[in-house]
Amino acid sequence: MFKALKRWWKYLGAKADTSLDERADPKVQLEQAIRDAQDQHRRLREQAANVIANQKQAEMRLNRTMGEYETLTANARQALVMADQANKAGDQDKAVEYTHAAEAFANRLIAIEADVEDSKTLVLQSSQAAEQAKAAVSQNSAALQEKLAERQKLLGQLDQAKMQEQMNAAMESLSVTVGEDVPSFEQVREKIELRYAKAKGAQELTNQGVEGRMLEVEKAAQNTEAIARLDQLREQMGLPVASPGGHEAAALLEEAKKLQAELPGQQSAPQDQPPA
Repeated sequence: MFKALKRWWKYLGAKADTSLDERADPKVQLEQAIRDAQDQHRRLREQAANVIANQKQAEMRLNRTMGEYETLTANARQALVMADQANKAGDQDKAVEYTHAAEAFANRLIAIEADVEDSKTLVLQSSQAAEQAKAAVSQNSAALQEKLAERQKLLGQLDQAKMQEQMNAAMESLSVTVGEDVPSFEQVREKIELRYAKAKGAQELTNQGVEGRMLEVEKAAQNTEAIARLDQLREQMGLPVASPGGHEAAALLEEAKKLQAELPGQQSAPQDQPPA
């Protein structure tokens, strides 16, 4: 039972992580990654500073030990010189005391020599560690600068991707149905073209029928009658006839009226008499 609950808990955690990655804003995630890198670089600098501080402290301890060593060496030599002077002066007691003092300085020198060697080893190790820390900070700083430069590039690519996605969505909305009550652009265009084609077809059928012919005859009769009337007016006024086919126009008028009378449902209209 416990194992099943544990597996279920892990499954829920993995599912939550997946959902978060799918819904998270890449720009925010990029800023989080940069901030984490900056925090890591800051911690690395602090660790490197501690390593360098240890190296500096080891160097100061070595310098202090070396100074003490040189002082003890000088004191031991001075004790030997004073013991020798006391021997020459015949003062054996002082010679013995100076000799004992020289021995004490020598014992301290022996102990300090070991401390000096240890300090030298520590300084060498700390120096190597400090150099490695400096190199690590320098490399990490360069990597951080590359990430900062790449962030600008990625942000630009992200903006371009968002713009392209919006363009794709806009283009897709013109070719696919948006919803049940909203037709697509293609559907509306097909509907309009179909309606236009039906209207043109109905017009062609109308023009080919009897009514269409009747309209053509009426129009031709009106045009011919108008031309003939103008010619009659010109003759009455003594003006030259502009149309050489004036009389022919009158004949065409009579022929059009006869054709109109022959059509079903039509009667020949009385001929208009020109004014006297």
